[in-house]
Amino acid sequence: MKKLGAIEAGGTKFVCGIGTEDGQILERASFPTETPEITMKNVVSFFEGKGIEALGIGSFGPIDPIVGSPTYGYITTTPKPHWGQFNLVGHLKQHFDIPMSFDTDVNGAALGEYTWGAARGLDSCIYITVGTGIGAGAVVGGKMLHGLSHPEMGHILVRRHPDDTFEGFCPYHGDCLEGMAAGPAIEKRWNIKGSDLTPDHPAWEMEAHYLAQALMSYVLILSPQKIIMGGGVMKQEQLFPLIRTKLVELLNGYVQHPSLSEHLDQYIVYPELGDNAGLCGAIALAKLALNGEEGATIG
Repeated sequence: MKKLGAIEAGGTKFVCGIGTEDGQILERASFPTETPEITMKNVVSFFEGKGIEALGIGSFGPIDPIVGSPTYGYITTTPKPHWGQFNLVGHLKQHFDIPMSFDTDVNGAALGEYTWGAARGLDSCIYITVGTGIGAGAVVGGKMLHGLSHPEMGHILVRRHPDDTFEGFCPYHGDCLEGMAAGPAIEKRWNIKGSDLTPDHPAWEMEAHYLAQALMSYVLILSPQKIIMGGGVMKQEQLFPLIRTKLVELLNGYVQHPSLSEHLDQYIVYPELGDNAGLCGAIALAKLALNGEEGATIG
């Protein structure tokens, strides 16, 4: 079994791992996301001498995942200090002359759940992370979704909750989905961390109001066969029934399918791979690279 390298590059920490082609994680380590110089030195040290034959990278973004683009492999317009326009793949290529595949962390997690998790055996899925930010990746027809670049489903516009006066915290759009429903929005709105709120706090009904609107848009546009919701905020298990109920109300019977009526608890789910979804996704990306599929290409 060939050894594959995996990097889940997050805005808070980098998780690096060694895995196999069947998705098993053999070894892992994590490092705080500091400056590129410090962080990448730790990453390179982890993989040196490990004999990996391909490397998959799922990164925070925005990024450029389009092979053939002048900035392919870059983290681009991120607000993360020091990381804007950083050539992540180029830096790794200086140290490891092996096939690499590069995509968003959420596209990678979607691929991981599609390959080994909650969406295995299906044709499509969406993976949404709700934490420090909100992002979503999609697998459609067995392929990760790309176009001009990659999806940025965390920044769609949503209708404001009638009781919500919070201005939103997104530095680009203010009151977009991420600006209203990511972890920092909950904390700033209520002056307390979401993890410290009681399960019956009105914050969760408001949170479901925003997330269900996003799911409605994703269902209407992409019609995924499974919706997987991860990230720190989604560890609040009381959110799932609230979101499911609100989604049914919003759709109002327009989309007729048993998944949206009889089996909603099996349609909107927590990642089957749990906290390993991102790292397993990076292993799946490495497997693509091993098979000669570097990433999305310019048409």
